[in-house]
Amino acid sequence: MSTRKELAYSVRWNLLLLTVGSALFALGAQGIVARHGFLTGGIYGIALMAWYHTHFLSPAAWYLLCNIPLFALGWLHVGRRFLLYSLYGMLATSLFAGVFQNVDLGVHDQLYAAVASGVICGAGGGIMLRSLGSGGGLDVAAIILHKRFGLGIGRFGFGFNAVLFTASLVSMPVDTVIASLIQVFIAAVTMEYVLALFNQRKVVFVISEHSRRIGHDLVSELGQGATFLQGRGGYSGDDREIVMTVTNNVQLKRMEELVFTVDPEALFIVENTFTVLGGQFARRKVY
Repeated sequence: MSTRKELAYSVRWNLLLLTVGSALFALGAQGIVARHGFLTGGIYGIALMAWYHTHFLSPAAWYLLCNIPLFALGWLHVGRRFLLYSLYGMLATSLFAGVFQNVDLGVHDQLYAAVASGVICGAGGGIMLRSLGSGGGLDVAAIILHKRFGLGIGRFGFGFNAVLFTASLVSMPVDTVIASLIQVFIAAVTMEYVLALFNQRKVVFVISEHSRRIGHDLVSELGQGATFLQGRGGYSGDDREIVMTVTNNVQLKRMEELVFTVDPEALFIVENTFTVLGGQFARRKVY
């Protein structure tokens, strides 16, 4: 477990995540989104809108220019590690967007294009957020506002995109705006899936008269941590200890077998949880 945590915090691993994620995002943005005149959400959406209206520079250049003042402010209000990783992610996104500027992935139907670009961009964004940084842009701005004024990060992102797409109705066809909204929605869902793919854990509660033995076996045989919670039966009023542990899908079946081998009458409760920080699990990302 310690080796896995060391990998997650190593510079090479985080740069790899940011590189792969930025390449995927740029491929979807330039290979599909820009070809159909869509908008992505966030700062890259601003960059695309500026390019559509001026045909000056490129989306990659506009994205870079829009990020300069944000990172200048971020230097004063955002943690250095997060900011430096995000700076790399932003520069990599700009670089790959320039490299893929003339790439066409050949998706011609507007609906298919919205779905495909949403999946590709969302996967890229999710991979970048798996690192200790981000792709820059709206993430940096949201964190600055959250630290300064307590504005929720998700709420700011929603509000920003709402303003962006409302403004786009003035100069873009309604069908294109709707397709862009579909793209952004699918990208958000894909991003959440990528983030949950390796993060999801199972919280297990075991109620048994043999809780001490079960807890001991979890630690000795499965290498699991275990915590004893004090409980009281609602019907009997008897005091008892409840075993609580956090595991993953791989260990869950082995844990179930261990518990019911010790006590066939045990109550085995499993709940999904998304983020577990501290202890032997991941440390939090510091903004």
